[in-house]
Amino acid sequence: MTESAETPEGRRPRKRMSYGEGREALLNAAVRVVARGGLRKLTYRAVAEEAGATHGLVVHHFGSRDALIEEALAHSVRDSLNRSALETGTGKVADFSVGLSEMVTADPDTQAFQYELLLESRRRPELLPQIRVLYDEYFDATERELSRMIPGDASRSLTRLVFAALDGLVLHQLVMGEPEVTDAALEELRTLLRLLHANGGEGDAGAVADAGADAATDPGD
Repeated sequence: MTESAETPEGRRPRKRMSYGEGREALLNAAVRVVARGGLRKLTYRAVAEEAGATHGLVVHHFGSRDALIEEALAHSVRDSLNRSALETGTGKVADFSVGLSEMVTADPDTQAFQYELLLESRRRPELLPQIRVLYDEYFDATERELSRMIPGDASRSLTRLVFAALDGLVLHQLVMGEPEVTDAALEELRTLLRLLHANGGEGDAGAVADAGADAATDPGD
């Protein structure tokens, strides 16, 4: 296959990159390509042009389009975990997901990329196993941090409930903007987690719901 002689406006010129630098740049480029045009736009050529690299460098690093998709998804999940403060390790409710709205504002393409692949997996079931494996990283990180905050280990159902709230907030901000809405909702979630902590962790998800109802009816909380 031949390279296009034209460089799209705004794209960086091709340059020689080290192995690690080149791989990182290509993964970031793949994320941006999919976020902007959907998975159907993900080609070696599009990724190379976005990264300012050569078509051959993409082939060298990944070998197949499926490998590129899988590694870009893993890369995006790791990046989100690092940026969102989902697992701070402090065990303090006040620290839980403190960087969430800033993460979406600073890098919406990473989040859009993940949602694109989630939706694409409905049409291409072969994508679902790797999405399940990688999303387990989110669930595991959430569960570990909840277990630090709440007496006793957090159940998987509570973990899913809390992560679903976070995931919904990210999607809302990605589409609607309004980071202040994300921040306000997160503070409400932290309030529920504080009440669950005070309740001794009993009842898990049920205790969260009961605590929320108590907070809504008691002006002193």
